[in-house]
Amino acid sequence: MPVKPHETYTPAVQLALAALAVLGSAAAWATTRPLGKPGHAVVSAALAVAILVFGLGALGVTVIIVALVTLLGIESATGAVHTLLNAAGAALLLMAAVAYRRRRRDGCPRCGHRHAGVDGAALVHPATSTASKQTQVAAYILMCGLLPWAGLKTIWTLGGDALGVTAEGWRKLNEDAGAAKALASVGLDVSVMAALLGVFLLTGLMYRWGMVFPRWTLFLSGRRVPRLLPLVPAWLTGGALSLYGVVLNVMVLLSVTGVTSPVEPRPPFHTSASLTWMVWFGGLAFGGLGFALIVAARSYAARTRYVCAGAEAAP
Repeated sequence: MPVKPHETYTPAVQLALAALAVLGSAAAWATTRPLGKPGHAVVSAALAVAILVFGLGALGVTVIIVALVTLLGIESATGAVHTLLNAAGAALLLMAAVAYRRRRRDGCPRCGHRHAGVDGAALVHPATSTASKQTQVAAYILMCGLLPWAGLKTIWTLGGDALGVTAEGWRKLNEDAGAAKALASVGLDVSVMAALLGVFLLTGLMYRWGMVFPRWTLFLSGRRVPRLLPLVPAWLTGGALSLYGVVLNVMVLLSVTGVTSPVEPRPPFHTSASLTWMVWFGGLAFGGLGFALIVAARSYAARTRYVCAGAEAAP
């Protein structure tokens, strides 16, 4: 199975992943059965390993989504499908793990609340609300990490020079990318546009229009937004970006403190210092947006948590 044009998983790895998928499915099924203490330990361990492995395999989903939205194209169709299947598998196993955890705490596996006598009842959604002021302030402060990175890219795309990089040198990077080149011709950087999609998702998680479709969505207007529609991309994108941002910041820290050798410059960057600055700005941007999405998603998950009808009156 090609992951990239010249990279493939070995047959042994593919068989191991298939076996893990079967093991994870069996563990998810076992969560609904009566288990003893050893059984609970085995099921918990199997779910944890499967979610971790398939979650790591899904980290590239952000790159795939950006490539599809911006019409850049993907390196490998089968690799993209594999990554998306990893994401779907990790999400389904995570849902099974959450329901399992709720059962073990004597809660309802559907809503998580403790109640009795309302099995199979309709789910009641809470009223629409905005995120708390603390959540909004934290998210916006983290989102400010985008400014240096996006600002520099916009300067280069508009024809300016900054950080020792010329607009011409930056433009050469997009010579072979059709959509990126087309956007750059009108002063838009493709990665900045992708970041704006993340900002759009972030704001939707914090305000009422992310819970009920607003008027500008036409025929969807007034309908309830499916809870997982913003949460799944927020968790996946937030997790991937925050991890990537932390890695970039650690790389810069190790480089500037002399623990590792300086970053080797490569076009369009002509000095190690200029590339180091850009890597740091990238770390602030990706880490900031990633952690902002996680903060907002946590608030959204709490504000949209439904309850089984009749549970409020249950003893």
